[in-house]
Amino acid sequence: MRVGLAILLAMAVMPVVSMQTASAQDSAVYAVSYIDVAPSARATATTLLQQFANASRKDAGNMRFDILQRMAPSNQFAIVAVWKDQNAYDAHVAAAHSKEFRDKIKPLLISAIDDRVHTGMEIAGTPAGKNGRGAVVVVTHVDVPPPKKDECIAALKTLVADSRKEAGSVRFEVFQQGNRPNHFSVVEVWKDQGAYDAHITAAPTKKFRDQLTPMSGALYDERLYKAI
Repeated sequence: MRVGLAILLAMAVMPVVSMQTASAQDSAVYAVSYIDVAPSARATATTLLQQFANASRKDAGNMRFDILQRMAPSNQFAIVAVWKDQNAYDAHVAAAHSKEFRDKIKPLLISAIDDRVHTGMEIAGTPAGKNGRGAVVVVTHVDVPPPKKDECIAALKTLVADSRKEAGSVRFEVFQQGNRPNHFSVVEVWKDQGAYDAHITAAPTKKFRDQLTPMSGALYDERLYKAI
């Protein structure tokens, strides 16, 4: 009887252990880069970014490479990219087309490119598809003092679970910064502006922001983009 009970308990625990192992073995690199250019250089920067994306998507180990333009001010851009592992990311950074892009865009910049490299914390189970027309992409930088890290993670996980249930949610993910684990990037895709507006006024979103504000290490840096 005891042997049978032990087997049943082991079977019940196995799925949980397997899920945890799968999460621990996620070696993907999630990179977010912020690029601000002079307003007069918007069109040139857009072309350079699109060319860079076309070349980078052919790199070995690339899983996703999104070019985003901020809705306002429109001279600010972001790159959200996912790489199979650290070696793939390092090879991309060292690639000739990456160096060429940085050389060409440097004269257009009004501040240095801000690269943030992460591990995956809350990643969608299905591959990222092409955003529909009118989709709103939101990238938010969240940081808290180190002692508040675990409390922030718990709040973010609750926000993710609640937000993914909303009708207009296309994708909702959280990346954790590698060199500063108390810093996070929240990347959301909403069906349209109406879906985003409904999200930010929803009770779970308000609850999250109420929880975050007292422990936040900086202003809540939420930016709205369109994919280009």
